[in-house]
Amino acid sequence: MMDTRSQHAVDPHRSLHSDTGGVPGEHPGRSSNPLIKVVGLGWLEFEKPDLARAGKFLSDFGFAVTDRTPESLVLRGHWAGTPGVVVRRGPGSRFVGPVFRADARADLERLARATDTRIVPHRGGEAVQLTDPSGFPVRVVYGIPELPAVPERPPSRMNFGPDPVRANDPQRPARRPAQIERLGHVAIGTTRFGAALDWYLNNLGMIVSDFLYFDGQRERGPSMAFIRCDLGSVPSDHHTLAMALQPQTGYLHSAYQVTDLDEVAAAGEYLRERGYRHAWGIGRHVQGSQIFDYWRDPERLMFEHYTDGDVFDCSMQPGWAPMSVSGLAQWGPKATAEFTGTQDAGVVLAAIKALTDKGNEVDFAALRGMIKAMAS
Repeated sequence: MMDTRSQHAVDPHRSLHSDTGGVPGEHPGRSSNPLIKVVGLGWLEFEKPDLARAGKFLSDFGFAVTDRTPESLVLRGHWAGTPGVVVRRGPGSRFVGPVFRADARADLERLARATDTRIVPHRGGEAVQLTDPSGFPVRVVYGIPELPAVPERPPSRMNFGPDPVRANDPQRPARRPAQIERLGHVAIGTTRFGAALDWYLNNLGMIVSDFLYFDGQRERGPSMAFIRCDLGSVPSDHHTLAMALQPQTGYLHSAYQVTDLDEVAAAGEYLRERGYRHAWGIGRHVQGSQIFDYWRDPERLMFEHYTDGDVFDCSMQPGWAPMSVSGLAQWGPKATAEFTGTQDAGVVLAAIKALTDKGNEVDFAALRGMIKAMAS
């Protein structure tokens, strides 16, 4: 007889909220022949009407300003690489779109040929500008000059087990802006989930780490996906892009890695003392396993500090689990209405509009699934 205990011990998808994986005939979570394979996020682009106020929040959140003009801000983390956030002056507060990094110029050439676009100069490198099925501008870049690393504090030394490493040395985490290391991921909602999912897999070569589906409607297919870059045998973040079927298309949140739990917690206290709006946390997610803490900027866009996230190589196949609010975290406080948006009256109006619009994937069954997930 097979020892199922050892089988479960090595199954990364088995937990209170997660099934073991897909079944034959379900979405495979990857393309058999993608156009290219992006190697990571470059940065995220936003518009804000008040750059001074935007810069103040983002600095308090933990970014360093690396370039400032009357019309834009460029912000970075501590690790070497491209900037993490670019903010341009605009009439309102909104997420514009993501920028992904290509592995070679030949990838830009392939994208440009296949999509009937052209390669253009961009920030010292080159780029191809695309639009995904949700309507988000998606830029793919290559050759962007990298910023050098800047010093950051090392992870806290922890006294675990029988051999302490910290003697006569009390822990005193400073309450100050987080030292953000890098951009981790962006999460978006879309009324065209299936089309957008296949677009990212077929064109950018991304692969799915975990699927969520509406409870009782698995035959419908996935309603949310946590998508990573395919770096072959090199592990990559559990998700670089998270995408969910929603009554309206838009930005949900973006996430930025910090050193450790002390950094998450102490930086949160710093933000709280300055009157910023807390959305949810601290807790540990199920899909991705990150220790998380969510905050709102002055215009209510949501930003996440996280640490200790999962990394998967290309051998990991997608997990499947029913969508539920209680299934978003392994521990921590219950997900708030501030995080889920369930108290936003605009969601109801968006749902009504989505049912009448052609070309989207929102129907009555999907709305029932969303309501059930928010209540579970």
